[in-house]
Amino acid sequence: MNLFSELELRSVKLRNRIAISPMCQYSSENGLPNEWHVVHLGQFALGGAALVFTEANAITPQGRISPEDLGIYSNEHVKAFKPITKFIKDHGAVPGTQLAHAGRKASTYRPWAPKHGEIKLKDGGWTTISSSPEAFSDTYPTPHELTISEIQGVLEDWKTAAKRAIESGFEILEIHAAHGYLLHQFYSPLSNHRTDKYGGSFENRIRLTCEVVAAVRSVVPQDFPLMVRISCTDWMEGGWTIEDSVKLARELKKLGVDLIDASSGGNIALAKIPVGPGYQVEFAQKIKHRADILTGAVGMITDPHQADTIIRTGQADLVLLAREMLRDPYWPSLAAKELGAPHDFVPKQYARAW
Repeated sequence: MNLFSELELRSVKLRNRIAISPMCQYSSENGLPNEWHVVHLGQFALGGAALVFTEANAITPQGRISPEDLGIYSNEHVKAFKPITKFIKDHGAVPGTQLAHAGRKASTYRPWAPKHGEIKLKDGGWTTISSSPEAFSDTYPTPHELTISEIQGVLEDWKTAAKRAIESGFEILEIHAAHGYLLHQFYSPLSNHRTDKYGGSFENRIRLTCEVVAAVRSVVPQDFPLMVRISCTDWMEGGWTIEDSVKLARELKKLGVDLIDASSGGNIALAKIPVGPGYQVEFAQKIKHRADILTGAVGMITDPHQADTIIRTGQADLVLLAREMLRDPYWPSLAAKELGAPHDFVPKQYARAW
């Protein structure tokens, strides 16, 4: 097994072990994909990646990080996504989307806007929601604490979004339960201070994540692959840990999750994260071997030999690249050449360059 081995996830076969990690582009209007997304996502299929994820795809307008976030909350979105998923498939890759809800980290300006942090209601912002009424930081809005009846509505939103994703032509779904967004806000003890059945104990705090997975699994075909991205640690004392992540992964496997995308952090603004080459790979390795589930490694994976070693040594089953792919969307093709692997997936129009 190596970086260019095929990987089967239920009925889907990936041509190699390289995936494009979801990367926010903050370039949508009313959540709709446009020409930017066609080119941005299409280039990764041409470049040789096996799985191309869209950025975090908000399940409701309220779930967007910024007003410019991508969404999948109307039938208009389905129509707009179909040409993108078709192009990705036509060029040998599998189209995937990450269904997301930002929770208390929503209603903020995009990174390059003149203003930063919370968008006030009078300026086009909206009321955010979370497990508890505590803001992410001083520059973020204070969220509304979801009631139990409101949580049921959120579950319906996830199901509806999953149905739309399938209709749009996506062939793999990932549930975003990481980086301090809504589901992470529920399972982390640092952001969840509820006293009802969704708070307190580990079992209660993971309840919403498990219910979302069960809800999505109930509306997708049996042979449809389902992934979940989690933050494996809060990088803070008293917070969520890798031990918790292993336990959660075991529960998610029972519910029909096929692969855990092992990331970290994002829930506590002041957390100190030791970012470096492959700094999160150990989380993927521990979950893979202790929860007996396929995992994806993500975070500062940039070198072909580094990525190949992760797969060859059984640390993970898939590598997800982000910033390195922005620098060079043809990284998979170049990696194949460097590693001496077949690279017949290079488009015929570009083959003379190889």
